[in-house]
Amino acid sequence: MDAQFAQLIVNGIAVGSIIALGAVGLTLTYGILRLSNFAHGDFLTLGAYLTLLANSLGINIWLSMVLAAVGTVAAMLLSEKLLWSRMRSIRATSTTLIIISIGLALFLRNGIIFLWGGSNRNYNLPVPQALNILGLNIQQNQMLVLGLAIVTILALHYLLQNTKIGKAMRAVADDLDLARVSGINVDQVILWTWVIAGSLTSLGGSMYGLITAVRPNMGWFLILPLFASVILGGIGNPYGAIAAAFIIGIVQEVSTPWLGSQYKQGVALLIMIIVLLIRPKGLFRGTI
Repeated sequence: MDAQFAQLIVNGIAVGSIIALGAVGLTLTYGILRLSNFAHGDFLTLGAYLTLLANSLGINIWLSMVLAAVGTVAAMLLSEKLLWSRMRSIRATSTTLIIISIGLALFLRNGIIFLWGGSNRNYNLPVPQALNILGLNIQQNQMLVLGLAIVTILALHYLLQNTKIGKAMRAVADDLDLARVSGINVDQVILWTWVIAGSLTSLGGSMYGLITAVRPNMGWFLILPLFASVILGGIGNPYGAIAAAFIIGIVQEVSTPWLGSQYKQGVALLIMIIVLLIRPKGLFRGTI
C-alpha cells in the first residue's frame, strides 16, 4: 500500500505540473482582465492538437510544442480582437463574459472534432521505458513533464519579478485605474497577458498529450481543476495557483483507490467548495 501511495503521489505531481501551467494562464487573465475564461481548457486542448499536427508532419516533438504555442497564442489574440476587447469597450457584465466564454469553448471543441475527429490520438513517438526509481515505476514522460514545468515556472518568475512588462502586469493586476494614471501601457500589458497565458496553456496541453492520449474533451475535463487551483491559490496570484495545482493534482490521484478514477473531477470540485466556504479569498493573497 505504501508503494501504491507513493506511486499515486508521483502521478499526482505529473498531473499537477500540467494543471499548474494551465492555472497560471487562467489566473493571469482573471487577475488582469477580470475574465473568467471557460474556454481556457479548450485552448489547452488546441495546444495539444496543434502539437499533434506538427508532429504528424515529421517535425520534432519539442519544435512541435513551440509551433503549437505560437498557434495557440495567435488563436487567443484573435479571440481578444474579435470578442474580449469589444466586450471591455461596452463594459459587458461578468455574466455576459462567462456566457461568451462557454460559447467559445463549445466552438473550439467542435472545431477540433470537425478537423481531427472524436477518437483518441497519440504523438508519433517511440513508447518510452518506465524507470524503476526506489521501487516506483516512473514514466520518462512524467519526469520530462515535471522538468519542463519547473523550467517554465522559473522563467515566469523571472519575467514577473525582473522585467519591465512583468512589473507592469503586477501593477495592472493590483489596480488597473492607478496603473493607467501612472503611465503604464495597459494595452501592451493585455497583449503580453494573452501571449504568456497562451504559451503556458499550450505547453500544458502538449505535455498532457505526452502522458495520456490527445482527445477533444481533455481540456474540458481539466477546467474544474484549473478553476479550483485559481480559487484555492487566491485569484490573480500565479504562485498561489501553482502551489494549489500541485495540491489538487496529488489529492485527485491519491483519492482514486477509495473513490475510483471517475470521481477525480468531484474531488477538485469538493476542494473548491470547501475553500469558498472556509476561506473565500484562497490560501494565498489574491489580487481580487
